[in-house]
Amino acid sequence: MVPEDHALRQFFHEVVNDCYQEYLQLEDSEITSYVADLLTDFCSSDRLYPIRDPQGRRLKDVGEMLLASDPVNGTAASFDVERRIRKHIGDYALFCTGMYPEAVHKWRENENANLYEMIRTGKESYYIVSQFDQFEYAEEAPLFGRLSECFESCMYGLNQVREEMEKRRPGLQKKSQKFLM
Repeated sequence: MVPEDHALRQFFHEVVNDCYQEYLQLEDSEITSYVADLLTDFCSSDRLYPIRDPQGRRLKDVGEMLLASDPVNGTAASFDVERRIRKHIGDYALFCTGMYPEAVHKWRENENANLYEMIRTGKESYYIVSQFDQFEYAEEAPLFGRLSECFESCMYGLNQVREEMEKRRPGLQKKSQKFLM
């Protein structure tokens, strides 16, 4: 886990906040903070693929994750496990569609998935998480409701974050200036 005061986490908070305000006019600090923390956490492949099947194999396919989240017909041992996996599916779908939408199109050829299905699954997963609104989940449930409602906007905001990160990549400015001369 990346510490709260780490430069990478601070960088993501700055870029997400700037892009979401500029391109989305989104003034929801809870959403921008959540998305920035998501980017920070997903820098580690352990956090990107934390769900495992009964054999211990990492699940990278969203369809397999959905089955693992089902406490009735799937392998989830409880509704708490369903919530945890659905939260991850929403996070994963937002990350992929916002940061790497071209990869979602590649999955279409191999796995019968497409960008629309990934968006639908992400929104649905966040909505399901928002319905866990009792006891220890009551305080954060509204956040997931808002993430479900503005999924496409958050996705677009992440695409802008990606472009901003490309602009800030070290050495890119020097190469750009070289071509302008």
